[in-house]
Amino acid sequence: MTITSYPFDEQPVSEGQFSYLFRELQSTGVADQVGGSSFNTYGDSSGMQVKVAPGFALVRGHAVQSTGTETITIAAASTSARIDRVVLRLDPAANSIVIAVVQGAPGGGAPALTQTDTGVYEFPLAQVSVAVGAATISASAVTSERRFIGNTVGGWTSTTRPQSPRIGRLGLNTSTNTWEYWTGSAWSALAPTVTWASISGRPNEFAPGSHTHDWGDVINKPTSFNPSTHTHDWAQVTGKPSTYAPSSHGHDWDEISGKPSTFAPASHSHTWASITSKPSTFAPASHSHSGYLTSGSTIAWANGTKRVHNDSVSGSGTYYAVWVQGDGTFARNTSSIKFKENVRDYPIDPDDVLALRPVIYDRKDKAGEDGTVRPGRKDEVGLIAEEVEPHLPWLINYLDGTVDGLRYDLLGVALLPVVQRQAEQLAAMETRLAALESKAA
Repeated sequence: MTITSYPFDEQPVSEGQFSYLFRELQSTGVADQVGGSSFNTYGDSSGMQVKVAPGFALVRGHAVQSTGTETITIAAASTSARIDRVVLRLDPAANSIVIAVVQGAPGGGAPALTQTDTGVYEFPLAQVSVAVGAATISASAVTSERRFIGNTVGGWTSTTRPQSPRIGRLGLNTSTNTWEYWTGSAWSALAPTVTWASISGRPNEFAPGSHTHDWGDVINKPTSFNPSTHTHDWAQVTGKPSTYAPSSHGHDWDEISGKPSTFAPASHSHTWASITSKPSTFAPASHSHSGYLTSGSTIAWANGTKRVHNDSVSGSGTYYAVWVQGDGTFARNTSSIKFKENVRDYPIDPDDVLALRPVIYDRKDKAGEDGTVRPGRKDEVGLIAEEVEPHLPWLINYLDGTVDGLRYDLLGVALLPVVQRQAEQLAAMETRLAALESKAA
């Protein structure tokens, strides 16, 4: 069957059915008021034990009653502090509810309880703190965990109130038409009517705070008032004059009559574009440049600009190697045949190239016009022009008839005969090697 009903005469009713029925009628808990002694668990330092006072309780619809104080043994202290729990243990299979101890793990918290719906159910009474090396259980080591069964809500008059009620008993008093509850010593209204006279600790007088009053509430107010600083709309002013002497003010230019047609110019300025009949060129006046000329009158930055010095190669545009000509201007280093004529072979002795000596050197310090010394660059790699001149004089740059620099850009041309001679030697060696291998075969 999917539907059952009970209890009825001559009908068997199981323990589980009665338990379910009583659970709906009353919750699990100790039948006592808050703070009562029923099943109260306490320590009295009499040994490793606690005591449980007599009491009555309901556990999952089953009743348990103790009529005397029970002494419950607590296991010996562990190597770490632990927490045990004293419980009422319901075991339907054993048809019993007993007081038992659930021992906690050393160093852990309160142990979990077994609370199944149809099997063992443990109802907590208290937690017991067991310190390391403890030989007794004191009152301070026990903390109550009891829950209490609920009070029913009733109705009564002032003369028929319940006798010996528990704390929290609630009901409607029809004599006073108020809800009231038992505090443990008296019946108190759940929502009492508050009057000024019933307020305790009220002040006898009050300092007024910021507030407002309606005009009609104000007494002894004056019938007229002296005006304070204020303004009026022009239409509200009476007796105003029809004309006025002008005060400081301004006019638009078009509003001025009799104004002069020309004016003597005052101190002012013009933009260059606004000047007419200005000369197209200017003869230079005596002047000087600072930072652009060295003591030898060589232009420090080409054509007086630092752009070439500051710019670096970037992007995908066309770039040219440049030369600085004697007058300080830049010229492209061109190689196309369209710029050349009278082209002919130029013999270069590879041994002259192989005679060159690569060196590493430090440049000398240089004194500036202001007396400061600019250190020379260190550890530069290159050739000595005077050593190159006897072998490859066409690589030398001359200044004022003396050796000055090298055309490093032409070193690649000088190396060509060296590479060509080595290529001829390698070809000859390969021919001889092939002849020797053929003869050996």
